[in-house]
Amino acid sequence: MSNQQTETQQEIVESEEINQTDTPQAPTTPYFGYSLLRDVLIPELLSNDTNEISYWAGKRLARKFPLSSIEEISGFFVKAGWGQLTILKTEKYNIEMELTGEVVKRRFTEYPNSSFHLEAGFVAEQVQQLKNRLTETYLTNKEKAHKVLFSVQWDKKDIITPETRTERYKK
Repeated sequence: MSNQQTETQQEIVESEEINQTDTPQAPTTPYFGYSLLRDVLIPELLSNDTNEISYWAGKRLARKFPLSSIEEISGFFVKAGWGQLTILKTEKYNIEMELTGEVVKRRFTEYPNSSFHLEAGFVAEQVQQLKNRLTETYLTNKEKAHKVLFSVQWDKKDIITPETRTERYKK
């Protein structure tokens, strides 16, 4: 990726002023267009691989839009139109988060098998970058409650060094 692309992506994030202190505005993308891509076209194209590929796509997106704190992830979610992400609990090697909001409710209502693996991958990579530890996000859909629970976990022994990061991201 060129420096110009990286700078442009960073400018997009900065221009949106993604942080916890601001009250992010609702996205302006029409819901129909969004759901048409996320819940109809992508699953049609990827079939049984939708969840796995979406998770890794979320990780790639996080690398293109790095954030400087865990709290900024919530603001990014609102700006991206993914819903409201709330940190429920932070422990030594685990963060529990909850994704709610109108878009989550509508996706569960209109497309009961909606995949939130893109969001899970995005969270995993953001936390991984911030903690420098190999990180995974496990998700639980709570369709009736119209929410998704994320359990972000890392191991103190799985340290990511600049060398391993370079090797890992060549792929």
